[in-house]
Amino acid sequence: MRSASRVCALLLAVAGAASTGACGGADPIAEASSPAAPTKAAEPRLQLAARAAAAQDLRQVAQYAFRANGRPQRTVVVTLAADDTWRVDVQGGALGGTVDIALVRTGGKTYHCALASTAYPTPGCVEVTKMSKTFDPLVWHLFTDWLTAFTDRDMPLVVSKANSILGTTGTCFSVDSSTVSVTSPVDAGIYCYADDGTLTAAKVSFGTLALVAPPAAGPPTVTLPAAVVPGKPLPIASPSPSPSPSASGSLKPSPKPSA
Repeated sequence: MRSASRVCALLLAVAGAASTGACGGADPIAEASSPAAPTKAAEPRLQLAARAAAAQDLRQVAQYAFRANGRPQRTVVVTLAADDTWRVDVQGGALGGTVDIALVRTGGKTYHCALASTAYPTPGCVEVTKMSKTFDPLVWHLFTDWLTAFTDRDMPLVVSKANSILGTTGTCFSVDSSTVSVTSPVDAGIYCYADDGTLTAAKVSFGTLALVAPPAAGPPTVTLPAAVVPGKPLPIASPSPSPSPSASGSLKPSPKPSA
């Protein structure tokens, strides 16, 4: 679980060996005059790092309302277990919104699972080593690898305070890549966190997310919702329609020219 010493160490790392007075044991007067103390411009970056560090230690089940690309509101459920396994359920995450999916990390592996439903009665989980954009629902990054980017002082991020979004609580940060970055390690947008690290809202390129209720305690572990099967994960988009005969009757042989 999260400890004050870990968060404090994180703050010092992001600040670049800044004041240690807040962690105890140093002279606060000498520290206050130190040229290495963080500036006000760095404060949002430090605050975001502290909340991301706390988020990495959360063990909870949280439900979110997810809106994306003009589609009807969907539900995302994030399960963070005591043994560091996790699961992110995305309603309508595959085949054009017709199939619910879950991203699961367990046993040191990541799985993309199609969940059983009336529309899709053949559930199954496929192990993935690289999340292709063809089947990546993206939202799971908010609770996994992007937290690592927020806590890494070497990541090329520009962070500033932002107004709250979606009527949610929490402290909000505007995050973008720095001008020297070629590709951003995270999606540019607005991220809002409670003091304990719970994500309360996010507004990013692929949609908006808002916490709908206080999180519940996480389980001891998560398990796969279906058997592991061979093949590829279901794509996000709907399957292409089958080709049909053209209006000119191209499936019929052309008549022979007259003599």
